[in-house]
Amino acid sequence: MSAVVVVHGGAWAIPEDLAKASVDGVKAAARQGSSVLKGGGSALDAVEAAVMALEDNPAFNAGHGAALNAEGEVQLDSIIMDGRTLASGAVASVNNITNPVSLARAVMEKTSHIILTGRGANLFAESIGMATVPTDELVTEFERKEWDKKNNCLAGVMEDFNSQWAHDTVGAVAVDSDGNVACATSTGGLRYKMVGRVGDSPIIGSGGYADNLSGAVSCSGHGESILKVTLARLILSHVEQGKSLADSSQLSLQYMGDRVRGAGGAIVVSPSGQWAATFSTERMAWAAVDQDVLWYGLHPKEKLNEKLGQ
Repeated sequence: MSAVVVVHGGAWAIPEDLAKASVDGVKAAARQGSSVLKGGGSALDAVEAAVMALEDNPAFNAGHGAALNAEGEVQLDSIIMDGRTLASGAVASVNNITNPVSLARAVMEKTSHIILTGRGANLFAESIGMATVPTDELVTEFERKEWDKKNNCLAGVMEDFNSQWAHDTVGAVAVDSDGNVACATSTGGLRYKMVGRVGDSPIIGSGGYADNLSGAVSCSGHGESILKVTLARLILSHVEQGKSLADSSQLSLQYMGDRVRGAGGAIVVSPSGQWAATFSTERMAWAAVDQDVLWYGLHPKEKLNEKLGQ
């Protein structure tokens, strides 16, 4: 079977001046993940590589370019999950790690735990020799200026999710030639969030989930809403009932909108190589590589493609 990777750069009201960088960024990350799969890498390797590319890209709210909390600090969250074994690793509120997704993978592979937070996650990173950077190096000039514009938490964050200061998550899902699926999600969280706030991204079943029996999902959107409906697992529960990936995603996002007034998006891949990218926000930058074709979009119902290598 053919291996597939799908990535997203966050479901939110992406402003025009970030649109091209967002689409170019997800296309590059999808190519990166696909290159890993073509080289014989696993789905797990592919989602880590794709998310690392997004974390390294300052256009996205993850790693370098992350949103700043109420005190103007970076606090990063990430999860990775292996659909073959249901093994998962996550980190929350880490502040001087360039690629939190790689630290999350280390939690999965080198500890008996699933989530490490704050100081504990940073101590663990130190113990395994993971490179750290001064936190200021992760802050872009753009983000600092945006934070300075409104250096207090605005009321009604959900409503503000459709405004241009809301900034969101990145993620990837993949299936490899052995039919194993994996997901990874990473974020800097909401701008002006309270110190120590953790959203959906590093929480298993909410920000992401992967199971070879049904598929892999990475979510994006208003974190508290996603947590309330355990969005990733909700989507896969519809898949398990025989619905298509797109219908499962649409139904779940609609439920989240109706039940808790939350907006968001999700990418999904099945063990057989089917995939979907769905969102209820104004825009979501996404890209997928399936059989040497690079698919991508930004607007609702938009599905553009080009031959890989063009």
